[in-house]
Amino acid sequence: MVEENGKQPWTLREFGGKTLWDWLQLLIVPVVLSLITVVFAWQQDMRQDRIENQRAKAERELAEQRAQDEALQAYLDQMSGLLLEKDLRTSEKGTEVRTLARVRTLTVLERLDPRGGRQDPSGKTALMQFLVEANLVQGGEGRDPIIILRGADLRKAFLYDAADNLSGADLRNADLTDANLSDADLTDSNLHRADLSNADLSNADLQYAHLTDADLTDADLTDANLTDASGITNEELMQQAETLEGATLPGGTKHP
Repeated sequence: MVEENGKQPWTLREFGGKTLWDWLQLLIVPVVLSLITVVFAWQQDMRQDRIENQRAKAERELAEQRAQDEALQAYLDQMSGLLLEKDLRTSEKGTEVRTLARVRTLTVLERLDPRGGRQDPSGKTALMQFLVEANLVQGGEGRDPIIILRGADLRKAFLYDAADNLSGADLRNADLTDANLSDADLTDSNLHRADLSNADLSNADLQYAHLTDADLTDADLTDANLTDASGITNEELMQQAETLEGATLPGGTKHP
């Protein structure tokens, strides 16, 4: 290619036996290869970091699960000792053995906190199943519960099996947010100031339950039985609950 004045374009002029374009190609190819190498290495590093982070997260979760399992087993061992050696079940109200059982129970419930904000169907459920089957948290017939769950941390717990007999339980100020209490027997239970927001209380039996200042915001009360429940009005229930479909309200009124 020759320009109108007879001269070659500057890109085709020779320098040291090579055109400028030849020299540019010699420079561009290594630069491009270097860039490709750098990008590839960066992608490999990113991928490796991601794998390492995932592995570290899995190891942390496994270690946390192991710690929670050990805490639960230690609690069950301690409680077995209080039941068999210290006669917890026949102890009197206000005795040291009852205080010790309550403190240990509340402490381990805090340690069995659901991981990563998700619900944990095992730890708190197993603990509550033990307490219910050992008849330690129920009350009735003039008898107070042996272990009072006032202020207990039961957030996100799956209690639909463990709570099949919590009649007369003292759950004042307990945190039951997002807990699954479907089909639970909570007759005559004390839920004063309990946080039941977002809780699943469908088909739960809340006859004679004490609900003064309880938070039922967005709770599911489908087909729940609230006959003679005290401390809350039908209007308050309608304002707070997510659904009351089929529920029997205080006073015996059936919600459509």
